[in-house]
Amino acid sequence: MRNMDKTKWRPFLLAGLIILADQLVKSFIVKNWPLQNGNGGVFIKDVFNNDLLWIIHVRNKAIAFSLGHTLPDSLRPLLFIILPLLVLGFLCWYYFRTDELTGVQRWAFAGIIGGGIGNIIDRIFRPDGVVDFVSVKFFGLLGFDRWPTFNIADSGVVICGILLFLSILLFPKETR
Repeated sequence: MRNMDKTKWRPFLLAGLIILADQLVKSFIVKNWPLQNGNGGVFIKDVFNNDLLWIIHVRNKAIAFSLGHTLPDSLRPLLFIILPLLVLGFLCWYYFRTDELTGVQRWAFAGIIGGGIGNIIDRIFRPDGVVDFVSVKFFGLLGFDRWPTFNIADSGVVICGILLFLSILLFPKETR
């Protein structure tokens, strides 16, 4: 086995931070916010008095954008727990196996892994579904008045995924 130096382990501080923050805030939301299907408490308004940001307690038994919510309950554990665990396992394997990733890409990988684990924890231990709580006004872009409600783990996956994509696109590795 290769020598595991600090540069490979240090980015997992980000993964741990995402998991910790995600689970702490979700616990706070579950304890202090009523479960809702509609509007939550308005948090921030814009100059035109539009509700920009809501903190709302909703549950998602599917994946991003509620994809798969109509699937039978018997398929959900396979598709929403086992398959993501396999993907995260592959990402971890690749992360530690390769020396081809830049420092930024290692941090991005770790953020994606942390966010994935945060939501898998919910899928395993919260039978009512993943806790989502941030709702943002989207002004009709892409057909959304409001962006689908999300959480810290989702943010970690999306932000780090974009960062990983941009690092690959803008700073391609030199061929050897």
